[in-house]
Amino acid sequence: MKTAIIFLATAASLAAQPGAESGTCVACHQAISPGIVGQWKQSKHAKTVGCFECHQAVKGDRDGFDHNGFLISTIVSPKDCSRCHEKEAREFQASHHSEAAKILGSLDNVLAEVVEGNMRRDSPAAVSGCWQCHGSEIKVLEGGKLDPTTWPNTGMGRLNPDGSKGSCSACHLRHNFSRAQARMPENCGRCHMGPDHPQIEVYTESKHGIAFAAHRSRYEPLMEKAEWIPGQDYEQGPTCSTCHMGATRELPLTHDVGSRISWTLRPAISEKIDAAALKAGKTVKPWQERRDDMQKVCGACHAPGWVSNWYQQYDNLVALYNDKFAHPATRLYQMTRAAALITPDIEFDDELEFTYYFLWHHEGRRARHGAAMMGPDYTQWHGNFEVAHRFYMEFVPQLREVLHKAKQTPAKAAAAAKIEAELDRVLNSDMHRWFTGKMTPAERDARKKAAEEFRKRYAQ
Repeated sequence: MKTAIIFLATAASLAAQPGAESGTCVACHQAISPGIVGQWKQSKHAKTVGCFECHQAVKGDRDGFDHNGFLISTIVSPKDCSRCHEKEAREFQASHHSEAAKILGSLDNVLAEVVEGNMRRDSPAAVSGCWQCHGSEIKVLEGGKLDPTTWPNTGMGRLNPDGSKGSCSACHLRHNFSRAQARMPENCGRCHMGPDHPQIEVYTESKHGIAFAAHRSRYEPLMEKAEWIPGQDYEQGPTCSTCHMGATRELPLTHDVGSRISWTLRPAISEKIDAAALKAGKTVKPWQERRDDMQKVCGACHAPGWVSNWYQQYDNLVALYNDKFAHPATRLYQMTRAAALITPDIEFDDELEFTYYFLWHHEGRRARHGAAMMGPDYTQWHGNFEVAHRFYMEFVPQLREVLHKAKQTPAKAAAAAKIEAELDRVLNSDMHRWFTGKMTPAERDARKKAAEEFRKRYAQ
């Protein structure tokens, strides 16, 4: 941990110019790693902060080591950056991003360590996959060197040797630490992509992404400004940072990326962002205030009626997913595990476990994120359609098979009958009875009428 000895310097005193020690670093690294030096020379840091000012260590630092006569540490942590960027560091430490390493021990890590991996906590599947986005605990070897199973790592929730969480260079790439770089949608897409959280793909599909692509060359020169305000510095094409972090005419810039999010779409069943904290007795920013802040961002380009109507559409989609698929599938799955009709203490060794995981973790998230970010194809074909297919054509038949086998065992028959009754209740409810052939006459007539109207329109 870098101690108060070097932290006595204030941001103002650091803002003079890089010291002689940094000049020595540059002279050597210009020959050894010129790319790093070139990045730094292009940065705003080059006028005020050099290598030694950031990398200096003091005696007693766990990760300090001697390097050509200087005591330095490889890692520059958010605590180090806070010497000059106190507000940004404080906001980041309070954010969900800083907690990203909590994935360790989750279902995702079971996949990386067991299903895909070698039954070790430092499975290569986790080290080179999960940890590179979420972060890992950086382990220090003898002499201040860093364990290669945990370093290099710029995961957003990295656990640093000095006790801080996170990595500023996850977004502000070393060693130029540019604002523009952090504001580019591709920067967020490094982690927010793929089958379970395709935010970058949804953004690219959305009108926001299309507008940014169309005007990118015009906007890029403006993106190094301290403030990059929608409706003032640009008129359309917001990026991820615009909505989740950027300053507006009413709001300051923030490094707490969750401060404007009202739903959490990560778990199997969507819930308001503050729900878990409130259950735990914590005082947090209410979801209504978070939504109000996001709507202020929307208001830079959209009328109030447009914004409120869009949020109603978004809420309706999330409620549909929850009510029709998430609640019943989760309830049935948990009942089946609790009754030990599938292996209760080992994940992913039963087909039903994979199917349920796909339903909420992949298809369910895609549907919800598609609606949240205005990507209709991800809401429908990559989302709701695949949720429905997974539920009706895989989850239900697989559960029926599990229950059929369990009913042959006297000790499990009663539990299986109880779960089967719940499954039948679900499938005979309003939104599912079409699947069992029990639509009402009015419902059948409505579907028939809609089909006839469709044929008439397209027959012309």
